[in-house]
Amino acid sequence: MTDSPDKEVPAVPGTSFFPVNREEMEARGWAGLDFLLISGDAYVDHPSFGPAVIARVLESRGYRVGILPQPDWRSSEPFLAMGRPRLAALVTAGNLDSMLNRLTASKKSRSRDSYSPGGKAGLRPDRATIVYGSRVRECWKDLPLIIGGVEASLRRFAHYDYWSDEVRRSVLVDSGADLLVYGMGEKQIAEIAALLERGVPVEKIRSVRGTMYRSAALPEGGKTVVVPSWEEVSSDRMKFAEAFRLQYPEQDPFHGKAVAQRFGTVWTIQNPPPRPLTMDEMDEIYGYPYTRTYHPMYEKDGGVPAIEEVRFSLTSHRGCFGSCSFCAIHYHQGRIIQARSHESLVEEARLLTTLPDFKGYIHDVGGPTANFRIPACDDQLVRGACRNRQCLFPAPCPKLRADHSDYLELLGKLRALPGVKKVFIRSGIRFDYLMADKKTPFLEELCAHHVSGQLKVAPEHVSPGVLSVMGKPGCEVYGKFMEIYAEMNRKLGKKQYLVPYFISSHPGADLKDAVRLAEFLRDIRFQPEQVQDFIPTPGSLSTCIYYTGIDPFSGKKIHVPKDRTERKMQRALLQYREPKNRETVIRALKAAGRPDLVGEGPLCLVREQHIKNSRRKESSPAGSVSEKKGGGKPTASPRQGDGRKEPSRGPVRPPSAGRRPG
Repeated sequence: MTDSPDKEVPAVPGTSFFPVNREEMEARGWAGLDFLLISGDAYVDHPSFGPAVIARVLESRGYRVGILPQPDWRSSEPFLAMGRPRLAALVTAGNLDSMLNRLTASKKSRSRDSYSPGGKAGLRPDRATIVYGSRVRECWKDLPLIIGGVEASLRRFAHYDYWSDEVRRSVLVDSGADLLVYGMGEKQIAEIAALLERGVPVEKIRSVRGTMYRSAALPEGGKTVVVPSWEEVSSDRMKFAEAFRLQYPEQDPFHGKAVAQRFGTVWTIQNPPPRPLTMDEMDEIYGYPYTRTYHPMYEKDGGVPAIEEVRFSLTSHRGCFGSCSFCAIHYHQGRIIQARSHESLVEEARLLTTLPDFKGYIHDVGGPTANFRIPACDDQLVRGACRNRQCLFPAPCPKLRADHSDYLELLGKLRALPGVKKVFIRSGIRFDYLMADKKTPFLEELCAHHVSGQLKVAPEHVSPGVLSVMGKPGCEVYGKFMEIYAEMNRKLGKKQYLVPYFISSHPGADLKDAVRLAEFLRDIRFQPEQVQDFIPTPGSLSTCIYYTGIDPFSGKKIHVPKDRTERKMQRALLQYREPKNRETVIRALKAAGRPDLVGEGPLCLVREQHIKNSRRKESSPAGSVSEKKGGGKPTASPRQGDGRKEPSRGPVRPPSAGRRPG
C-alpha cells in the first residue's frame, strides 16, 4: 500500500480550498453556508475524489460550500461547527464503501486507511452514511438531507451485507435522508440545488433522474417496476434473486424505468439514471480550479496517502462496458463510456508539468478500464446498452467498435508535450478488447511507449465454469494474449512482463477449479505475491449469487465457496509455493482428488523433498538452522512474470480512476 508523502504537496497556484471550519469560513467573509458536505474521507481537493468534484460543481453555480471531513461521529457537536447550512446537508462515506474500507475478506480490520491523514485507520465509522445522517438529523430535524457517493449508490436497494451476513435495508431508509443520489452525481446535485434555491420543498423533489426518494405510495402512471419488498428479500433468497433480476436491467439512462421497493409502510422509488455526460460537460468538471492536493491541516500527519496514486494521472473517461459480474463500477458509473476531449486532457497534462515535483512521468491515462475510450457501439448513444447481452462476453459483440484510434492519438499528443518523458498506463487494459481491434497498432504502441516494465491485466481465473460466472473471456483468450504480448516485446527488444490478477473463492469455483488455476500458474511460471479473495460487495451480480446460490437470470444453481476452510484452501493453492501454505495445499489437493500433484514429478505442486525438509525443520531444536533445499521461486519466464512484487491492490484508487484492470 502507498506510504504517506514524506514532503509537502503544494497546491496549484491561484487555487484555494473550501472552508473546513468556522475560522476559514469567516476568512472568506461568509456568514453561513449554502451546503455543508460531510465526508468519510480526509479532504483532498482533486478530481479523482468525489466530494471535491461535487463541491466544485456547486461552487461553479455560485453556492457557498463548506466541507466537514471525517468528523468525530460520537457526538453531534462537531457537525454544528460551521452552523446550519441554508439549503441542505450532503453526506458521503467517501470514495469507498466504509465497510470495505475497514475490513478484509476474512473480516479482519485493515491496519491502514489510505483516505485518512497519515494512512491512520479508525477515523470514520462503520456504515458512515447512516451514522453521519443520524447526526445531521440530531442537529437539524427539518434540514434537507441528501446522501450520495459509492456507499449510498451501491446500497440503495435492500442488499446483502457480507460483514454482518444479513440483508440490510436501503441506506436511504436507515440514514433518514430525504434524497439519495446514485451514480456520478454532478447533474443531480446541480438540479437539486437549483430546485432548493427556488424554494421547492425537498419532499416535493421527485423527478430528478439519478435519485431515489421515499414515498407513502407508488408513483402514478403504471410504469414503475415493483420488486419484492425488504421483508420478502430478507427472508427468502429466491425473492432476493428475483428483486435483483428485476431492477438490474433498469439501470440504463435510455430505457430504464423507475424501480420501487417497499420497506414496511414506506416505498423507496428509484428514478431512471441520468443521461450520460457530454464531452463538454466532462471537460467542465475536470477543468474546475482544484488545488490538486490535500488540505494543509494534514501536513503534520504526513499528508493523505491516496493522493499519491492519482496525483500525476489523468482520468480520460468514465463508465465500463466490461460488465464483470464481481465489479459494481458499471452499476455506479454506467455501461456507456463518457469521455473527455483531447484538448481538456492535454491542458491538464500541461498543468501537471508545472507542478514542483513532477519528474516527467504521467502515471496513467485511463478510467475503470484504460482502453475503453469510446462507447461500445453507436446504438448505446441512441437506445442505451443492451438489456439482454454483454459487449464482450461470451465473445465480442458483432456491433462492438473495437478501435483504439482515438486513444492512440491522445497518447501521442501527451507524449509530445514539453516536459513529458513518459506516459504510462497503470490502470490496466482489457486484453480481449485489445485483441478484437484489427485496425490499429495499439499493442505495438502500448509495448513501445506505455508499459513501465509491467502491464496489469485481469484474467481472474482459468476454469471455464468460473469464468462464465464472472463474465470473463475463456482462458484461451488470455493464453493468446500472452503469446502476442511476448512476441511484440521480443520484436521491440524489451523485457516487459504481465502482472495478471486472479480471484480466489469466487462463486462457481470449487477446489478442482482452484487446482486448475494453480496448475496454470505452475505452467506459466508465475508466483502471485498477492491474491484477491472474493469479497461480496453490495450491488454486484456475483454478490447476489454468493448470497442466493443461484444465477438470478437463469435460475441455475451455482456452487459458492463460503466455508472458511474451503476459502483458505483455494487461496493457498494460488500461492502453493509459499512454505506456510504447504500443509493446506496438501489437504486441498487430497480433497480435490489430486494427490498426484504431491511428489517428485515435474508437474507436482508440492514435492516430497519439500515435505521432508519441512518436517525436519519442524523437529529441529529451537534456535537451530536447517539448510533450505528447493522450494525457491521459479525462474522468470520472459513471457510472464519475474517474481517481482506486484503492485498493491489495497483500497487506494478511487472508483473514478479504476480499481482493477479490465
